[in-house]
Amino acid sequence: MKKKFIVIMVIIILAILLIPKPMHLNDGGTIEYKSLTYKISKVHRSTGDLEIPYKTGIIIEVFGIEVFNNVK
Repeated sequence: MKKKFIVIMVIIILAILLIPKPMHLNDGGTIEYKSLTYKISKVHRSTGDLEIPYKTGIIIEVFGIEVFNNVK
């Protein structure tokens, strides 16, 4: 019985840490998926420049440390 309780608690804690919440930003269409352990941003940001009107790409952060960024 105690082993089942521990397994259920571990599953609940992992769900809280790993399931993201999407947030829509008002900067041109950027979407951020945030959880307690990581953040993924699909960037579509207005620059105000006529030659390059939008910055697009993906930013991935794990524990607040940026591990991938291809925003152009």
